Parts: sequence; C-alpha cells; structure tokens
Amino acid sequence: MKITLFEVPKEEQIIFTNLLTGLEVSFVEEKLNEESASLAKDAEIVSIFVGSMIDKSVIDAIPNLKFIATRSTGFDHIDREYCATKGILVSNVPAYGSKTVAEFAFALLLSLTRKVFEAARQLKERGEFSIYGFEGMDLNEKTIGVIGTGKIGKNSIKIAKGFNMKVLAYDLYPDINFAKEIGFEYKSLDEVLSGSDVLTLHAPYTKENHHLINKENISKMKKGVYLINTARGELMDTDAVVWGLKEKIIGGLGLDVMEGERELKEEFEILSSEKKSEKVKDYKTLFEDRVLIEMPNVIITPHIAFDSKEAEGEIIKITIENIKGFISNTPQNLVK
Repeated sequence: MKITLFEVPKEEQIIFTNLLTGLEVSFVEEKLNEESASLAKDAEIVSIFVGSMIDKSVIDAIPNLKFIATRSTGFDHIDREYCATKGILVSNVPAYGSKTVAEFAFALLLSLTRKVFEAARQLKERGEFSIYGFEGMDLNEKTIGVIGTGKIGKNSIKIAKGFNMKVLAYDLYPDINFAKEIGFEYKSLDEVLSGSDVLTLHAPYTKENHHLINKENISKMKKGVYLINTARGELMDTDAVVWGLKEKIIGGLGLDVMEGERELKEEFEILSSEKKSEKVKDYKTLFEDRVLIEMPNVIITPHIAFDSKEAEGEIIKITIENIKGFISNTPQNLVK
C-alpha cells in the first residue's frame, strides 16, 4: 500500500520511516495542493497537516486515494463531503495539544496584559530601561470568558482558576458536571461576551459559527477587553476586529490564527499567479490581516500554539496508529 506524507520536515521523516516499516512510504516537504498532487498520484493513503487544502481537484488528481490522515485536530481544510462520495475515509488527531494550546493562549494573554513584547523590543532596539507606558493588568479576580469547552477550553479554565480568575463559559453542549467540579458558570454567548475582561476562543470552526465574533457582538463587549484566538481565524470577522481595536473596545488582541492565513502565507505567489489569485475571494481580508500585524496592541504568531515537543510526539504517535488502523481494517479517529 503506497503512502505519501506531505508537510513533513526531514528530521521527522526518519521517525515516520522507522514506525512504518514494511510499507511503501514517500515524503514531500511541501503542502499538498493542486500543483503538488502529482507527487502522490499513485498513493492510496496520504497524510497532511493544516497547510494543505484538500478540495475536489486534489482528490481527483489522486485516483487511488482511499484514506486521508490529517495530523491535526481541525479538519476544515478537507472537503469531507466530496471524500464521502468517493468512499475516502478521513481521520484526525483529536486533542493532541489540549494542554499545549491552552498554555499558549495564556502566553499570548500575559504578553498583552503585561506588555512583554513592547518592553522587550524597547530594551533590545533602543537600550532604554524606562518603565513609562508599560503599566499592565493583573489577571487576579478578572473575568475570563471561554468560548468552547472541549479539552482545550477545559484546560484553559483550569489555568484561569490558577490565576484566581472568575470564569464564564459558552458551549453548545455544556459540561455541567465539569462546571460544578471546577466552579464556573455557563452563560449565553452574549452574556459571556458582555461580562468578560478577557475572551479566549477554543471552538472548532464550522459553517454555522463562521464569524462567531462580529461587529454586532463586539459592540456589546466590555471596553478594553482582551481577545485571544488560538482556534481558527474564520471564527472572527477581521473587518469587525479591526473596527473594535480602532474604537478601543478591544484593548489587546492575541492571535495564533488569522482569517485567510493560508492566502497570507502565500501572498507573493498569489499576487504573481493569475491562477492562484482567482481562488482568493477577498483581498480586503488580506489587507486587514496586514493592518492587524502592524497594530501596537496586537500580537500575532504563525499558528504555533500546537508546536511543543510533547505535542509533536503525540501527533506522530496517533497518526501512525490511524494509518495502521486503516490498513488493518480497524480505522480509528474518523471524522464525519
């Protein structure tokens, strides 16, 4: 059975090779897309990460494809409906970074509330030890609103409790027993947004929650709220977030994900390729992403919240199990 793994750096290829002994395995360091699909034209199994966009054209270019193993928890980069029509199964790696991402969300939050980035930059670039302009905010006794209480959201709540924060949470499927055990309340989305000093997003992205954070509900937030997103960029309307920052409703913004981030990463290629530029639906979002990056009270990182040594090990382990499970007709971690 031929297996092609995309987006695998050389140092990880050895690990995968040792764990997939006896199988015909090939590696591609670049992401899987319409242009690179020919590198897997005979593959029955492909493994990808979040940089790959698996749409109809890619699937049709790999005629023997039977199984896609994404090395991520999210799977919105895969056209699962079209996969289903072709009988292609899709697996993910559920919750590999549940502690890792929650910790990173607080790294972003603390960097904003204590102005760590600006202070460090002043010292490095200008050698100034002045403390003027760096007054921060304690997290102690502040209210944090957690949007989405899956494994990552739950770990964020536990961390918040360690800072003696009050917790409000919103989830379509609230875990009442966990709320009683830890000591917090579930509220409506509007109540969480309007009652929190800090908001952190940990919800999966679906068509239904596209632009869950928008101009209408940003206008209901506390003035000066800190907003953190380590989930998916499309949960937020970028235009509305820029407006919220300019209106000083949002006091600080910490992002590890951005709306349109795939296009932003390939900005030069898009602008120089007519074929690729046709796929970009909204250049305004790309421009606004650039505006956000330059704003002083915004910290943006390149989708690295998952990236710890421990999480990487878990990703590889579960991906191998998913592939072997499919080969042995006992598939696991299938997504619908």
